[in-house]
This record gives sequence, C-alpha cells and structure tokens, in this order.
Amino acid sequence: MSKRLEDFIKDNRKEFDELEPRAALWENIEGKLWLEDENAVKERKTFSLGFVLRVAASVIVVMGVSFALYMNYQKKSQGVNLAAIDPEYAAQQVHYTALITEKRNELKSVEKTNPELYAEFSGEISKMDSTYKKLNKDLATSPNRELVLRAMIRNLQIQEQALSQQLNIIEQYNQMTKEQPHESKNI
Repeated sequence: MSKRLEDFIKDNRKEFDELEPRAALWENIEGKLWLEDENAVKERKTFSLGFVLRVAASVIVVMGVSFALYMNYQKKSQGVNLAAIDPEYAAQQVHYTALITEKRNELKSVEKTNPELYAEFSGEISKMDSTYKKLNKDLATSPNRELVLRAMIRNLQIQEQALSQQLNIIEQYNQMTKEQPHESKNI
C-alpha cells in the first residue's frame, strides 16, 4: 500500500471502528452466497458440447446399425421377386400353387375315411414340397436364377401330377369299395 493511504487509515482508525454495517447487509450477503452456490450446482449439471456430440453420434450409429439389420431381415423374409426374374414363370408358379392347394384340400378329405392311404400320399407330397422349399431358398443366392426357377416350376408340375394321380387312385378305390358290397350280395 501507499504511504499516504496507510497514514490516512491510522489517523482515522477510530472513525472506521465506530461505523458498523446494518444488520440486513449480512443477510443480503448470505442470500447472494446461497444463490451463487445454487448457480454453481446448476453449472455442474450442464454437459460439455463434446459430451453431447459423442452421445448424439453414438445414438446415430446405433440407429444406423439397427436400420441396416432391419432392412436385411426384411429382404430375407420377402424372398425373391419371381416376376422380376421371369413374369411367365411367376404366373405359372401362381397357377400351379393354386392347383396344388386345391388338390391338397381334396386329399385332406380322405384323411378321415382312410388315414393310412392319406399318410402315404401326403408323405410323398411332403418330400416334393421340401425340395421346392429348398429350391426357393437357393433361388435367392443362385447365380443362374432362371434355371432354379425352371426347376421350381417343374417341381410344382410334378406335385400337381402326383396329386392328380393320388386323387384318381382314391376315386378308383372308393368305386371298388362301393361295388364290392353289391357283388357279395348278388352272389
């Protein structure tokens, strides 16, 4: 401190000691100190820009990976668009699938009357159907999709022919069983 200031304080010491601050002054100071403490706590709760950017980047990466996995799952579950490969084969596939479904429903009606025959016939069709499903899976990864598609159509044709033959056999069997009781009565 400067010499003049020191001398002034020494000379007027009594006056400095006599002056007391008012009582409300300490309460104001204390209130301001509490506000500063609360502001300091609020400041501690804020995040830095770097932290916010890292969290945002992490969220974007997780969402991107999730979206990619979802799209991959959707692509696998949808299978291959047959019409994109060959519209004619796609139409044939729809036609034969409808015929096979209809004939399988007819064959299903035999299950109650003749379960052994139904089990044998449905076993053969199940084998062909599993081959068709394998071809359908191979279609997605095959380099020669048209060849696999032809094999699928051929499989459906064979299934339809086999079902037709099975239904003819069942019809003939039913006719024989109807005629046999009449023949035994005539004898």
